[in-house]
Amino acid sequence: MKSMMMLLLVLAPVVVSLAQTIARDELIFLTSEWKGERFTDGRPKLPDELLERAKHVTIEEAWLVLKNEGYRCQFEGNWKVVNHNAVMVGRALTAMYIPSRPDIEKNIKERGKKEGRIGNTNAWPIDKLSKGDIYVADCFGKIQGGTLIGDNLASSIYAKSGNGVIFNSAARDLEGISNIQGFNAWVRDWDPSYLENVVLIGLNTPIRLGQAVVLPGDLVLAKEEGVIFIPAHLAQKVIITAEFLSLRDKFAYAMLREGRFTPGEIDNQWTDRVKEAFLQWLDKNPGALPMKRAELDEFMKNRTW
Repeated sequence: MKSMMMLLLVLAPVVVSLAQTIARDELIFLTSEWKGERFTDGRPKLPDELLERAKHVTIEEAWLVLKNEGYRCQFEGNWKVVNHNAVMVGRALTAMYIPSRPDIEKNIKERGKKEGRIGNTNAWPIDKLSKGDIYVADCFGKIQGGTLIGDNLASSIYAKSGNGVIFNSAARDLEGISNIQGFNAWVRDWDPSYLENVVLIGLNTPIRLGQAVVLPGDLVLAKEEGVIFIPAHLAQKVIITAEFLSLRDKFAYAMLREGRFTPGEIDNQWTDRVKEAFLQWLDKNPGALPMKRAELDEFMKNRTW
């Protein structure tokens, strides 16, 4: 009996991790680098202020910081987008779908009914959305019969999150979805078919979209060229690095226009003279700073310029 109990304790985390909603302790374990606030389900809760600042970060800037930190599988391209040239930023709420199998779907739906879940399983993640979230789903790239939402569910998603979706699959009702002011979607394709032979197998769980690995609570930055998923604990570093580079560029343009420094001085490792001029420029242009000056000063302590 004792050995059986020990076996059950060993297997318990595996069983929990395969459930539709990942256990809170497991999610905290997987995102343990994040030291800030969390949602009740354990997802990292990035501050709204960082989400707003992230809108001005380029994909290339974010990619470079992540690459230097050893995160090489965070970007995915080749999407079809509803509103082109738009930017969508938010916290990832993830879902994983698999091809339906009668016994699995039956058991999942019966358990969902007991838990008070309503409708088909593709609606369950929508019920968990909050403001600032982005519904990110892997539906194994299915197009025909892989349409996770139409315009009705899209309306509900926008009402709850103020954002849109990232789907490794299709969506339907492009014309109707296009009329939802503020909603946007990055999908593999559009198809008139209804969702069929698909079942939700993971909610708030790690997923993969093409080459990108996504954890719940990741900072999602979606632009015309693609989507990059920034681990929550690196979000502030990515954002302030991008902001610093933008400030450097503004300073450089100003100095070159005034003729104070040559292109060679600006484009190479900065001398103490250039660094001092940059600090003086910051003092004279406080309105140019997208961050607090104390935050910038702390960041610059570790810069090699």
